[in-house]
Amino acid sequence: MNDTGDGTGGTHGGPAGVPAARGGSGTGETVGTDKAAGTDKAAGTDKAAGTDEAAGTDGAACTDEAARTGAVVEAGAPAGAVTRGRRLPRATRERQMLDAAVRVFGRRGYRAASVEEIAELAGVSKPLVYLYLNSKEDLFTACVRREAAALTAAVRAGAAAPAPGTPVERRLRAGLTAFFAHTADNPDGWAVLHRQARTNGEPFAAEVAALREEIVGFVTSLIVTTAREAHQDPELTERDVAGLAHALVGAAESLADWAGGAPDVTAREAAETLMRFAWSGLGALVRGEGRRPRG
Repeated sequence: MNDTGDGTGGTHGGPAGVPAARGGSGTGETVGTDKAAGTDKAAGTDKAAGTDEAAGTDGAACTDEAARTGAVVEAGAPAGAVTRGRRLPRATRERQMLDAAVRVFGRRGYRAASVEEIAELAGVSKPLVYLYLNSKEDLFTACVRREAAALTAAVRAGAAAPAPGTPVERRLRAGLTAFFAHTADNPDGWAVLHRQARTNGEPFAAEVAALREEIVGFVTSLIVTTAREAHQDPELTERDVAGLAHALVGAAESLADWAGGAPDVTAREAAETLMRFAWSGLGALVRGEGRRPRG
């Protein structure tokens, strides 16, 4: 049933918490229904703003009041209610959307998550999410990239924390501690990176592979430095170093999953566990004490 407007171009409530577009076509009818009232021009697009189909397109999303102004949809507010006068910078609004998306994707999984649920958690309209991040796939990719950047930054900062001249072994331990601390403090982000992105299509898996290679490269540089500090002419080949780095990163990823399910295990304890497991053999190799298999 269409509401009858007052002919002044006032705003009428649309479905699913999305306000209708301003400005009528002269008919005074609302655009909060599946079709614009008798004319496409009333909605500004082929579909009225606020429908699921319209929400999936940038053009329709732009006609939504919240999408155009960045106004806040209050949690628990009645359908169509938008708080006026509260406009946040785009970067702040996008961060809120990504925070909500990481939480939903991490807990529900990529396939089960919906943009509608993410929008509700972020306190914005569904069309605004599409306006900012285009699609569910692009939204998930943005989450993967943000969480990957945060994790690598945490590891690098942790390894750089010890004073200059600190033995590389201690730097590696500090980097591992930072890794485990970050994954423990951000379980949803870790779930997005380690489980969801790897199992939901090649584009997402490629993003995680790039993250892994960056961390492996960083660990490789630490191993090479350790070998050089131990003796001037290390016997480790480039292939040896790459294998050791991949093994160490793989072990850290598995241990992070284990530690995530054991709340009594601290980041420092997880790092010590890995160092005891890896460094006895790794340390011997970088010091040139390891034996190579023959034949």
